[in-house]
Amino acid sequence: MTDINPPSSVRMGIGLTALGISGAVATALMGVYYAPMVDSTAFNAPEAYRILYWHVPFAWSSFLAFCMLFIGAVAWYKDRSDWGWRWFSTGSDLGLLFGLGVITSGPIWGSAEWGVPWDWGDLRLNTFALLTGVALFLVLSRRSQPDGQETRDTLAAVGLFGFALVPITALATTWYQKRHPGIVLVNGEETGLDPAIRTVLMMGFLSFLILFIGLAMLSNEVIRMEERLEQSKTELDGGL
Repeated sequence: MTDINPPSSVRMGIGLTALGISGAVATALMGVYYAPMVDSTAFNAPEAYRILYWHVPFAWSSFLAFCMLFIGAVAWYKDRSDWGWRWFSTGSDLGLLFGLGVITSGPIWGSAEWGVPWDWGDLRLNTFALLTGVALFLVLSRRSQPDGQETRDTLAAVGLFGFALVPITALATTWYQKRHPGIVLVNGEETGLDPAIRTVLMMGFLSFLILFIGLAMLSNEVIRMEERLEQSKTELDGGL
């Protein structure tokens, strides 16, 4: 009898994904009911800051995705390895997913705090939008272009360009801060970050990290299955 049980990596991926989602929900609840109110004199809409407990982990996870994409692109160029291409593909998928989370949650907070959802003069906002746009281009191109070495080389080059935006985006508020808040965890002592706020943020980071790992395992397995299916179709066509 054929074994229809999913591979252990799939079961683990599903478990981690479920655990990460549960943690993300718990983070949101703690952000609303446990985290303290911020100084009302420093914010126009102090209650709206609570969305940052998802917004910031979304951003961290997006950076992790592009790091994964970078490693995959380098591995593909160096050894033409299948695992490198799978990492590249998974990184672009997750970069798009978490990047959309950033540029969706950010404008919600901006609308309340700034009075406008987007500031075209803010370096962090616009570089993150460009980063997400690169991920969108890679995902759409992978699904619309014929798979081959030339296509992979081109997309890997675009992905490396996208990764170059990561340090620019991460340090944007250090180099040029207009409206966007600074790097609160790095400069925590200077900003006087409340320990409860830091705790909820770190819980959010851990939850999103677990979610990221679970989704990465599932995505990697899906891509592996697609490769096997394509190989089987090629062998079948060759036999005819």
